Amino acid sequence: MKIGVIGAGAVGVGVCNYLLTLGSVRELVLLDNHLQRAEGEVLDFRHTAALNFSKNTHITASDDYLDLLEADIVVITAGAQIKQGQTRIDIAEINAIVGVEIAHKVERVAPNAILIVVSNPCDIVAHFITMNTGFDTNQVISSGCVIDTARLMSIVANRVNLDPKNVFGYVLGEHGSLCFIPKSVISIAGQSADYYCDAHNIERIDADELLEAVKQAGYEIFRRKHNTVHGIAASVFRIIQAIKINERSVLPVGTMMSGQYDINGVVLSLPTIVGKKGADSVLIHPFNEDELETLQSISTHLRMIVEDVANATGLRM
Repeated sequence: MKIGVIGAGAVGVGVCNYLLTLGSVRELVLLDNHLQRAEGEVLDFRHTAALNFSKNTHITASDDYLDLLEADIVVITAGAQIKQGQTRIDIAEINAIVGVEIAHKVERVAPNAILIVVSNPCDIVAHFITMNTGFDTNQVISSGCVIDTARLMSIVANRVNLDPKNVFGYVLGEHGSLCFIPKSVISIAGQSADYYCDAHNIERIDADELLEAVKQAGYEIFRRKHNTVHGIAASVFRIIQAIKINERSVLPVGTMMSGQYDINGVVLSLPTIVGKKGADSVLIHPFNEDELETLQSISTHLRMIVEDVANATGLRM
């Protein structure tokens, strides 16, 4: 499998690190407009080949999209970075244009590639890539709420003193302030969260407090180090693995809605089967009335943001 990572910043390099140490990739291309930066990272990575036991991946630094010829997966991390005091939405106009320009260049050399969009705000950028290129909706995946869900699992696990992989749940909606947690799907060790907490004399988990803790987790990391890297890089690697081995795992990635939950024309993170074709299908969950109203409210708010960005940029919405 050939994978391209666009953007040699911290997240792009983090994704490469996972692919080189844990993945099984034939060819990896790190592409950046600043070629020397990409070359420096690649030279550094090459010295690890003698020290780890993963497949000896051929890694290339480039600033030429031709090097992505016939890539199977392309990860887009390039774009303006959030600064202190900004929100993801503040850079939506810039990164929507950047994302579409990148996707057009990728489309010329790798029209069958699956795109994983990480650039903030990833759901908005994925929306405009879907609407302004020839890529099918299943080929454009926002990294969405995979990282938010990982934070949920870690926070709950810490609360109940278990390994996070024993916690199940989803953060859904938008990767950012417009997300929600359906309490109906949270479980611990295969038991409902309330039952597990009651059985072990632990205070029950409040879904609203949990959602706020998940949101604050990212802000706290950013406040201290001015970026978030490790969690999002691991999230992207998780999506890549699901595609690479046709895992058909259910992940809360962002994809364009086409009637699911009576929502159309907006990218939302919902439980989605991910396999070799990308986003295979969105699962329909029996959300309760309040959860459905929340989902509809998020989609309405996102559509307003999309309209604002489209009006400012001239991109199709």
